[in-house]
Amino acid sequence: MHYTVQNLIDIKKSIINILEDKNISKIPKIIAVSKTFNSDKILPLIEYGHIDYGENKVQEAIDKWTDIKSKKSNIKLHMIGKLQTNKVKFAVKLFDYIHSVDSEKLAQKIFDEQTKINRKIKIFIQVNIGEEDQKSGINKNELSKLIIFCKKINLEVVGLMCIPPANSDSEKYFTEMNLLNNEFKFKELSMGMSSDFIKASENNASFLRIGSSIFGQRY
Repeated sequence: MHYTVQNLIDIKKSIINILEDKNISKIPKIIAVSKTFNSDKILPLIEYGHIDYGENKVQEAIDKWTDIKSKKSNIKLHMIGKLQTNKVKFAVKLFDYIHSVDSEKLAQKIFDEQTKINRKIKIFIQVNIGEEDQKSGINKNELSKLIIFCKKINLEVVGLMCIPPANSDSEKYFTEMNLLNNEFKFKELSMGMSSDFIKASENNASFLRIGSSIFGQRY
């Protein structure tokens, strides 16, 4: 068994065991964050049956996934990095989910480009939950306005996404995100990475973005 498959199985087991102990029935899906890794690390996971994968650069994703997705139509590809408006027309042809919408300009561009090719991408709005000046994401006090805008143009927003501040108590941010997500009645919640996926799972995450714990360290 390839090490990436074994790592994925171990992660799933650890999540299920902890959630069962806490009587939590919702088991999150795992996005295998394959950015920077070649197909030889990814193909064993695909053959195992894993469906969800994450990339943060459009061109890298096109080079890596166009052929794979043409042969494996069940693969779901998630854009988890900052998306520039000039890359949107390429992104909507390949990605099934975009996790990083944080402005009306980007939302409108996604809607315009997906309409041209008759696709409908599932959208997460990225929240700057730690209110960090250098981080992408919309501030909490502007979130409601962006959600209303997305609904107005019929963009399919399925939930919220966050990346807590580095070296922080991520659990308090996950708790806050869960409350926000419930407030807006979204069904999906994208949060939790290799260092904190258990805490995210305990706070109702539906998608975990896990890279190094599956693939190993990036160099």
